[in-house]
Amino acid sequence: MKKLKMLFLCTANSCRSQMAQGLTRHLRGDVWEIFSAGIEPGKLDPVAVEVLAEIGIDISDQYSKHVNDFKEKNFDYVMTVCDRAKEKCPKYTGSEPNLHFGFDDPSSSTFNASHDEKLKVYRRVRDLMYDVIVDTLDSLIETSNHKKDAL
Repeated sequence: MKKLKMLFLCTANSCRSQMAQGLTRHLRGDVWEIFSAGIEPGKLDPVAVEVLAEIGIDISDQYSKHVNDFKEKNFDYVMTVCDRAKEKCPKYTGSEPNLHFGFDDPSSSTFNASHDEKLKVYRRVRDLMYDVIVDTLDSLIETSNHKKDAL
């Protein structure tokens, strides 16, 4: 079975899209080929790495990529995980419909917080992403299978 291709987009490709990429590869990597990018790439967020490691997912080898790195690639789906990326991201060939979930940015909401306070916010975003990703990707797989059956 050919894997479906998903691109997760965010502003900096440092936290939310990286977490989504790691979660999806871990949970549904058998049926999804996953990529992530940002409109203004930064550095991989160490707290994002830490909270995924808590649930057995290692994203420490991932790195931020620019959205233009993927302009020639076809995706089955593109999911923006922040509002700014939704407004600024280009359309990708073959990626209709595009999906959007505006997850809170844990790095900006915890700028002056203690490490323990940061962990609470990052964990909340991680857990919400986990639920959304499982539900959404499973329904997309089901939809894709129905389309293939109809052909």
